[in-house]
Amino acid sequence: MKHILTAIVCITFFVSCGKSKEEKVPVKAKKTTVIKTKKAPKKEMVVVDADGIVNVNMITSDRMKFNLRKITVKAGQKIKLTLTHTGKLDKRVMGHNVVFLKQGVKTSAFASKAAAAKENDYIPEGTSAVIAYTKMLGGGETTTIAFTAPAAGTYDYICSFPAHYAMMKGKLIVE
Repeated sequence: MKHILTAIVCITFFVSCGKSKEEKVPVKAKKTTVIKTKKAPKKEMVVVDADGIVNVNMITSDRMKFNLRKITVKAGQKIKLTLTHTGKLDKRVMGHNVVFLKQGVKTSAFASKAAAAKENDYIPEGTSAVIAYTKMLGGGETTTIAFTAPAAGTYDYICSFPAHYAMMKGKLIVE
């Protein structure tokens, strides 16, 4: 009985999967026209001006990322860095800064000390590990700093807000 019932179900299934007897009517395709427009030129994030100053436009947001992972300059060159936080969250919740560390400074060790320095924008008081840093920003804020590139080498930069350094980091390459 079980086998007969299974056979009936299978036959019904195969018969119902046949071709439809409806006649298909071709559908007219609409013509589409693609209009090519010129894109606005992409704003350069690192530009050397006529005075030899390196102007760096760094952008961050509530997504915990810097738009730049590498900045290349020459030793002794003046750097003017503008940090813009395009997010919406307050700096107490999603604050961001940029801290340029001296060579040989371990980012995780510095970040641990920085996490305890809330009252000082997460920069440890009296530290000798920092070349330059911006103030802590919240969503919609911008700040600018100026400093001179150190000796040739590779330097780390991070956001020192607690736990951000793991994702928000980059390299300052000084040639």
